[in-house]
Amino acid sequence: MRLVATTVIALRALRRNKMRSVLTALGMIIGVGAVIAMVSIGNGAKSQVESAIANLGQNVVTVFPGSLNTGGSRGGWGSASTLTPDDTLAIQREITGVIAVSSELRAGAQVLANGLNWITNIYGESPDFPSIRSWPIAEGAMFTESDVRSAAKVAVIGQTIVDQIFPGSTPVGQTMRIRNLPFRIVGVLSPKGFNYYGTDQDDAVFVPYTSVMRRISGRTTLSNILIQAATQDQMPRIQQQVTDLLQQRRAGRDPDFIVRNQLELAQAATATTRTMTALLGAIAGVSLIVGGIGIMNIMLVSVTERTREIGIRLAIGAHDRDIRLQFLLEAMVLSLMGGALGILLGVGLSHIISIVNGWPVLVSSASIIVAFMFSGAVGIIFGFYPAHKAAQLDPIEALRFE
Repeated sequence: MRLVATTVIALRALRRNKMRSVLTALGMIIGVGAVIAMVSIGNGAKSQVESAIANLGQNVVTVFPGSLNTGGSRGGWGSASTLTPDDTLAIQREITGVIAVSSELRAGAQVLANGLNWITNIYGESPDFPSIRSWPIAEGAMFTESDVRSAAKVAVIGQTIVDQIFPGSTPVGQTMRIRNLPFRIVGVLSPKGFNYYGTDQDDAVFVPYTSVMRRISGRTTLSNILIQAATQDQMPRIQQQVTDLLQQRRAGRDPDFIVRNQLELAQAATATTRTMTALLGAIAGVSLIVGGIGIMNIMLVSVTERTREIGIRLAIGAHDRDIRLQFLLEAMVLSLMGGALGILLGVGLSHIISIVNGWPVLVSSASIIVAFMFSGAVGIIFGFYPAHKAAQLDPIEALRFE
């Protein structure tokens, strides 16, 4: 009952000074609202980057060519093009947990059909490529292993190629020329848009990698090897085993390849957004501290104004802890009320920013809970000193106070 009575007294005191209570809570409202809005913007950017990385495929481990340092000739990352189809076959045979592998070879070329031409990227791939990249076929089908073995002149094209070369028609079954060689179109990939690097993924033609080697570029080495792990947990193990296997196949030579997994790419890509989110949250968090200082200031003023009231309560039997609890409850009510209204402000502000500027925002329940709990903690921390000061007043001196 003592707690209930103290709570009623604290609420009554706040209600007597409504305007001052609202203005005091305003600092917490702005602080909590700013924290939620800023963190939501940062989380939205992070989510967008993660989505773009996931758009590159699921559980992907990639083998890239390394640096070149042979016979006095040196080159940077990607210059040592020594990956071969035999490396791909070795990975398929010897590494467990691998569910798909694609030998990849890139070349640029002009494609022609229907009296139209378009300069695009030609990708030599294996039939597993759509599975690795999580890229469904919208029309037709992917080329087969038989097409790879025979270096068949077949192609699967992206939506941009359809729009530029086959506007208003069905491309499957038609012929398209790549460097004056006729390739029959067997499939069309579903639209995928731009990737994390800003490249139009649909502006591409995919053919068997052997066709690129024998008919288009004349190269005997691969640009890279795409590997899909069965589960995300197996990616680090597969990455290490692929590294060991390829190094073993090179008979002790210096490594001329680099193996990276998608988790590393995602971590590197989101590092900036994580830093930005933390920075924005920290800046907005300063306003919470300022709001807490405002609460402490007003509570100290309130203690001075109500010195005689405190003296009377102490004289008629109230304990020190009752006075301390009363003022602490007043500070917490102000802080939590500001926190609750700040949450509404922050959520609303996040959606307004998203609509006006087109920025992605993600309001997480965790940020709301943390902001509300922090506002309560601010009330306790900054309200304790005024409450303790009120509890330590001497009843006789307090009654004499004018």
